[in-house]
Amino acid sequence: MASYEAGQYRNIALVGHNGSGKTSLAEALLHKSGMTNRLGSVADKTSHLDVSEESKEKLSSLDSAVCYLTHKGHHVNIVDTPGSTAFCGPAIAALSAVECAVVVVSAHAGIQVTTRRMYERARDYGLGVWFVVNHIDAANADVPAVVGAIQESFGPQCVPLNLPSGKGKKVTDCYRSESGEADFSSVADAHTAIIEAIVGADDALMEKYLGGELDLAEVDKAAVKAVGQGAFMPILFTNSTGDVGVAEFLDALLAFCPSPVAGKRRALVVGETKHEIEPSKDKPFVAQVFKINTDPKSNIKYLCLRVHSGKLTVDMSVKTVHETKGIRPGHVMRVQGSEHKEMETAVAGDIIALAKLDLKIGDVVCADKPGTIAMPKFPQPMFSLAVESKARGDEDKIGVTLKRFMEEDPCFINERGTGGELIIRGMGETQLRAYLTRMAKQYKLDVSTKPPRIPYRETITGMAKDIEYTHKKQTGGAGQYGKVVINLLPAARGEGYEFVDKIFGGAIDQPFRVSTDKGIRAQLTEGVLAGFPIVDVKVELIDGKTHPVDSKDIAFQIAGRGAFKEAFMKSKPVLLEPIVNVEVMCPADNVGDITGDLASRRGRPQGQETVPGGMAVIKAVVPLAELADYNSRLSSITGGQGSYSMEFSHYEVVPGNLQQQIVDAHKKEVAAAHA
Repeated sequence: MASYEAGQYRNIALVGHNGSGKTSLAEALLHKSGMTNRLGSVADKTSHLDVSEESKEKLSSLDSAVCYLTHKGHHVNIVDTPGSTAFCGPAIAALSAVECAVVVVSAHAGIQVTTRRMYERARDYGLGVWFVVNHIDAANADVPAVVGAIQESFGPQCVPLNLPSGKGKKVTDCYRSESGEADFSSVADAHTAIIEAIVGADDALMEKYLGGELDLAEVDKAAVKAVGQGAFMPILFTNSTGDVGVAEFLDALLAFCPSPVAGKRRALVVGETKHEIEPSKDKPFVAQVFKINTDPKSNIKYLCLRVHSGKLTVDMSVKTVHETKGIRPGHVMRVQGSEHKEMETAVAGDIIALAKLDLKIGDVVCADKPGTIAMPKFPQPMFSLAVESKARGDEDKIGVTLKRFMEEDPCFINERGTGGELIIRGMGETQLRAYLTRMAKQYKLDVSTKPPRIPYRETITGMAKDIEYTHKKQTGGAGQYGKVVINLLPAARGEGYEFVDKIFGGAIDQPFRVSTDKGIRAQLTEGVLAGFPIVDVKVELIDGKTHPVDSKDIAFQIAGRGAFKEAFMKSKPVLLEPIVNVEVMCPADNVGDITGDLASRRGRPQGQETVPGGMAVIKAVVPLAELADYNSRLSSITGGQGSYSMEFSHYEVVPGNLQQQIVDAHKKEVAAAHA
């Protein structure tokens, strides 16, 4: 394989909403550059990139895909990403591997939820941004309106680099040409706007431009810098299935896409020190994992890494913050869709693959001192389902499979919930159902699902003093005896549990005081009021009594539990419920309906703001228990245009009437279990 310098690489992520044509554009680029001998099609299920059975069935990408091409002496790595908000994890992770995010917008659908979200994430992470208006041949396309919406939503620095002409049959260059045919707008106006956007990022060039002394060669050199800074965001036009604008896109990559040398520089953090990584193959090797997938046929785990500096050979030893002794990378490969081609050396600026290593997305591998590199911020997955195996004996296999999914998707979490429930959490029901379907088809593991238990907590608001409990059991031979006296007091929220030994003298031997504490701790996990863990209480052990023969560890554990349960019910027990911060983005026309719906869910507004593109952001704090069906409700109110995120905030006391309902439901469950 040819060897390239860092400045000869271009790394882009195709991002945007479902159906905008990201995968079709990637297929067109591969075919145009001669990397494939046929044009892959999503609709015909012949895509080189959407290769999983689930993606083919849904005609939609459910995971990111890596591919590459060569063009005029440059190597271009492309990461095609899923457009559904449910599968945003792999899309966000892809941003860590590139210098430029290419936001693909459908000419007939316009700006949608993921369009806006991925643009914001790319800019927040410091990447250059392009816009590609695809499907310009669509019968109901309003291309001028889409361009206007892009400029209104993302700023005047979004300027057409070319314009459709010949009724969408070709495109006209607006950078090299000052005049020409265009289906709308003006080539001359676009040319002026491009120049002004580029020189606007450089004060010296701006002076020359205003003085009429600017040479286009100087603008060429400044163009990439302007894109990297966000001062210039080119808009290009394509019909990816009709070979319109594809060649022009490839040429623009070389002139307007930041290379690893000119684009965002990552910083390596080692301990307390932080330094910018220089993208040179002569520096120490540093790379970061941004994608993981397991081949369904071979069951081999592949990891895609972006090489930020140095070079990697198969015989090297590399380190991570978890494996400081060093690991061998084994085979070094280049990825083309589902194919992996071996290479001898990987160098700074490239994207490569390794196999069978126990690493996670975001992990950094180094030849020198291991460290970390900041990843883009991922949203907190809050939609949950409790899962239970339909077949006895499959529990361990299910756990292993869910762990594998969690490695592949940063926005999928598998954990144990209240009462030992196996909980999966993600960005929405679509995502979770897709993984469960894959688990059933690929791994032959079937589960049933139900809403998870809300993680309520129990605590007290009053106190109980001198609560005495004696455990006495005599069954012939050695018996059991333990007597304890305790006080129970509330602790400040967040302080947890505290056990205070206030016995003076030898009323209870020291080992049995420990046994009492152990018994109380066991009761804390089981709860008293409604079966939820108990928090923020203080227990004082003030007296007790032992028996010279019958007192033993188990007796004082039972006595401690009994005394605590009695004291708890006398201390004004209450339930605490989790409260979350919710941020809803919706069309401005739906603000009233959304705020009304949140209020009906016991939500408290925290403010709202209007954002470009006719959208609004509403902030509120809402009890988690009220949001079980919010995903579908929001979609219904906004016609699929709304999205939301939520993060845990704090716990609050459950209102009395609701608390009684929860307690009654728990009593029924207990009665049914013992029936």
